[in-house]
Amino acid sequence: MEREKIEEKYKWDLTEYFKDLSAWEDMYNYVQNNYKEIIKFEHKLNNKYDILSCLTKESEISSKLGLLYVFASLKTKENSKNSIYQNILNKIEKLSVEISEAYSFIDSELNDLSDEYLKELSQDIDFKNYDLYFLDIIKNKKHMLSKAEEKLLAKTGLFSGQFSSIFDKIDTADIKFDDIEDCNGKKYKMNNSVYNRYSQSSDRTLRKNAFRSMNGAYGKLNQTITQVYLGNIKSDCFYSQVRNFPTCLDASMFAEDVNKNVYITLVECVNANLDVFHRYFELKRKILGLDKIAIYDMRAPSCDSLEKSYSYEQAYDAVLDALKVLGNDYIDILKTAKEQRWIDVFTNDGKDTGAFSWGAYKKHPVVLLNFENTINDVFTLAHELGHSMHTYFSNLYQVEQKAGYEIFVAEVASTVNEMLLVNYFMSKAKDNQEKLYYLDYLFKMFYSTIFRQTLFAEFEEYAHSAYEKGNDTTAEALNSYYYNLNKKYFGENVTLIDEIKYEWSRIPHFYTSFYVYKYATGLISAFYIANKISSKDSEVLQGYRKFLTLGSTLDPISLLKVAKVDLSQKSTFDYVFAEMRKLLKTYESLI
Repeated sequence: MEREKIEEKYKWDLTEYFKDLSAWEDMYNYVQNNYKEIIKFEHKLNNKYDILSCLTKESEISSKLGLLYVFASLKTKENSKNSIYQNILNKIEKLSVEISEAYSFIDSELNDLSDEYLKELSQDIDFKNYDLYFLDIIKNKKHMLSKAEEKLLAKTGLFSGQFSSIFDKIDTADIKFDDIEDCNGKKYKMNNSVYNRYSQSSDRTLRKNAFRSMNGAYGKLNQTITQVYLGNIKSDCFYSQVRNFPTCLDASMFAEDVNKNVYITLVECVNANLDVFHRYFELKRKILGLDKIAIYDMRAPSCDSLEKSYSYEQAYDAVLDALKVLGNDYIDILKTAKEQRWIDVFTNDGKDTGAFSWGAYKKHPVVLLNFENTINDVFTLAHELGHSMHTYFSNLYQVEQKAGYEIFVAEVASTVNEMLLVNYFMSKAKDNQEKLYYLDYLFKMFYSTIFRQTLFAEFEEYAHSAYEKGNDTTAEALNSYYYNLNKKYFGENVTLIDEIKYEWSRIPHFYTSFYVYKYATGLISAFYIANKISSKDSEVLQGYRKFLTLGSTLDPISLLKVAKVDLSQKSTFDYVFAEMRKLLKTYESLI
């Protein structure tokens, strides 16, 4: 559908960001003409006055730069075919690199200051917005380069992030899918937007053909995508090596201030509890009445009669009702989000696939959806609104320097919303068959977010490690490893098909390396929080609401401890799998 044919109430309103393109150009020109004022502080960052003046001006420019970039990106994502917004995105990306290069001296000069002086500045009331910044400089000292090297490194930003952009273009513009047929021979057009619907169809032939068409399309570009992904890995390895990290994984964990043991514990615990998922797959086989279950059956509905259709308005009302437990103020903001059009609802030609939430500081967060009226879209709505609310409260309570939270905790609020929505639907279920449907949805969450994302995490760690060690990273090697990894995870009772070996090549999050495992830790955290909130645990509710306001004022593990979740302990992971086993017994009793 052409974007112009969609009603305005279903399209996000970005006028709070910029009223029009002219206003964007005005701010762009201001940044372009003023950012070099910072350069006058070079060689002078050795006294309190100049340091404060420099950081204050840098914050102003960076804030405007972020606003410019977010707006240009959002306009491009609503329609990638609009060359006007693609051009301004290119402009702001180029300017961002120039500014990064020009400001590279700041960290270098502050890095030359003694730890004692930096600690003194962090405790100075005049630097209250920058206290964590100074402490980070102390932490990062051993990974900083000389001023000249940092300036040169900043220049690499012009091309180092292009691998994600290249894949995005392949994913949205170049990929071609084979048409698919259902069990009656009826043909359907395939694309990324409708894949979720077909993969959850009660028609097994349609599910199988959708699975093959989806993964097979990326298989046709397997060699090309492999080279794009390998370029991204090489970029990761380059930065980890020049900053003196043993591996890319170490660099990633250090950047977010998370102990690598959390990653290791997750992978070990999931592997030790694969039998939970294997039991679920067997129950799924019984529900579907199959002799043998296949990988393309994993998202099949547990009951045909519960394939409900939701209008956007019905979906929003259900989400509001499910989240009332989080407080009246929380609900009021969600109502405002709908009324003031923070959400871009329906699919249009050239629109970014999937869903996300994003925003700039002190501007309302926005949500992009591709709403298709399924129950899955209701959960997606709740999920993305969770992101938005986390951003909203962090921006409300924290200064810009401390509002942005780390990716590690970014999936917690979104998944808490999903879990609360599952509990809500379960409580409203009219019979055991409907309960079974929602319980199956819950296990599909466990499957897609703990099982699947940990599988992804193992794959990307292998791919990075193979390159770091000089081992084979050809398309054939990556395909083979991914296929065998699926054999291990799914076990001998699930039938795989050949196209699964290409699945890794269609995962966009691989271009934000070591991101995917955080979905799993996010669900583990959210499972605990949502269960406690649903059981009227006021301490966890209060802790969770505080967690939403803290931005990056604590390291991620400490932030989660505010919400009463401790990921530094294996017992937390064990708790989740123990609860899953209990739910599995309920699942068994219902069938």
